[in-house]
Amino acid sequence: MLTVTLKKLAAQVILVGGSYLFAGCSTAEIVNADVQKITVEPWTEAVLSVTDLDVTARFFKEIGGYIEKHRDVMDPSEIKAWGLPSKASAEVMVLGPRGRQQGSVRLVTFSNAGNRQPMRPGSRAWDTGCYFSMMIRMKDMQSIYDDAVAMGWWTETPITRLTFGESSLNVVIFRGPDGIQLQGYERLKPPLPPTIPDFDRLTRPFNMMQIVTDRDATYNFFTAVLGFDTFYKGKPYTAKIPTPTPLGIPINLTTTAAYQAGIVYPIEGEFGRMEMIEMMGLDGADYSARCTAPNLGILAVRFRVDSAKVAADKIQARGWKISEPLMKVTIKGLGDVMLFSVKAPDGAIIQFYSPA
Repeated sequence: MLTVTLKKLAAQVILVGGSYLFAGCSTAEIVNADVQKITVEPWTEAVLSVTDLDVTARFFKEIGGYIEKHRDVMDPSEIKAWGLPSKASAEVMVLGPRGRQQGSVRLVTFSNAGNRQPMRPGSRAWDTGCYFSMMIRMKDMQSIYDDAVAMGWWTETPITRLTFGESSLNVVIFRGPDGIQLQGYERLKPPLPPTIPDFDRLTRPFNMMQIVTDRDATYNFFTAVLGFDTFYKGKPYTAKIPTPTPLGIPINLTTTAAYQAGIVYPIEGEFGRMEMIEMMGLDGADYSARCTAPNLGILAVRFRVDSAKVAADKIQARGWKISEPLMKVTIKGLGDVMLFSVKAPDGAIIQFYSPA
């Protein structure tokens, strides 16, 4: 285990992507109050494109205690909504903690849909495009780490302990089949706030991280186009001394390779967040063109809205393109819905739906 100790500073401190940022930070800031929100609900589910439902599901079921909420074949209308040929098919499995609908994980395996490529092959934190990781709060991370490795998952980083004052956390990025990355957070002290329901090992996912070309461009998309509120928007950060980070930045570059981050949400709370990080001192590959079905990885995030048509009209009126048009879709486990898709500046898919 790597240990990083940070002295308690008078400046404001916040954990972003597993690293602490200092000075000039603004948290829980509400911006663009005049922009009507597209949605006021946390995201309902994340869609993960995988080669084998049962293989990927083992982590969530056996380690996380998630239950299988739904399993079926994908309806042809949803195949069409993904922009795939009519000959394509898919199997679907929906997982999540018992009694929780928001924050579900929908695993999808596509067949006869063309060549499936990894969205982020050999992905590193300085490669841009699509979704980098899905974040989950955890308990007893060392045992989770051991169980994950025994199951065939791997980690992008060792467990890194971050402490300051009375606060202490363990952070790690797990990497599973098809390049799926789950970023785990374990707060050792003080206790988690009461707004987070009690759990055994894993909560439902609470945040989706993107590595982006331009933090401000992505931030403006979420706040000015979607009307999301700001949880955090920080200045460029470098470490004062060479410091291990869960993002896997080479230790000797942590004092010179700056990065800046932002976190937004449709409504204030512990779940439904969207995070963006711009690596300013490291150049990587751009995978934004790969963020599409049937490619493998974290494919999309879905938000429920009151009216998908009204939401689509607002987004287009604000100058943003709809990537997949509004249509009536049967989504197994959600029912008959009106659905459309947009893409964030670096290709990450966001879908909005309402009951049909």
